[in-house]
Amino acid sequence: MELQDLLYSQGFGTRRVCVGLVQKGLVRLPIEGQWQTCEDPWLEVDATPDGPFEVQGVPWVYRARAHLMLHKPAGTECSRKPSTWPSIYSLLPAPLRQRPQKSAVDGVQAVGRLDQDTTGLLLLSDDGQFIHRMASPRHHVPKVYQVHTVDAVTPLQTEKLLAGVVLDDDPQPVRAAACEALGSHHLALTLTEGKYHQVKRMLAAVGNRVQSLHRSSIGGLHLPSDLAAGQWRWLSPSDLQLMGYTL
Repeated sequence: MELQDLLYSQGFGTRRVCVGLVQKGLVRLPIEGQWQTCEDPWLEVDATPDGPFEVQGVPWVYRARAHLMLHKPAGTECSRKPSTWPSIYSLLPAPLRQRPQKSAVDGVQAVGRLDQDTTGLLLLSDDGQFIHRMASPRHHVPKVYQVHTVDAVTPLQTEKLLAGVVLDDDPQPVRAAACEALGSHHLALTLTEGKYHQVKRMLAAVGNRVQSLHRSSIGGLHLPSDLAAGQWRWLSPSDLQLMGYTL
């Protein structure tokens, strides 16, 4: 792969912009064990997984497909065209927002959505198969939410959440896959589907209200304790395996 093609595939701009980055001496590669500035846009390079390079002093690695996690903070919207709150995409570096796609939308996209006031683990990718695998209710990928409630949680409310409640847009009962009371006003609620405002509507259906909501895990992948709100991280092959997905 030519160097300018590699930069283009990773979202560093149009092909002309990528050629310019190289010609201006803003790209470095490890050549024969030494980091060297490369000014030849048409240099043939190996596009290998995790292959390192630098652009304007920032280290990057090559990814044929992008898979990442974001610790979504409160007060952000999972939309490219937010209406009220800042977009979660503003938390990502430009190359991840600009990765070229065959579909109508460039860049990575969120796998499902979290409300603006909901925090926690959010997956993003430009891998259509991965997005479908994680988002489709057919695959029953469990998602665990830490729910803090306005009123104290009763055993009857927990029983109803497990047995199933009817929401106003679907006559079929919606059940929690698991529901554990962790305190008088704190539930760990596991869902395997993602309806609009589902957790809030389920709690309302049993006579309670959500005070705060945080998604702590998807499949076997837990939000790392050292990933602060607003920060993102690449998903490793082992992370993907925890969610039942293999590259």
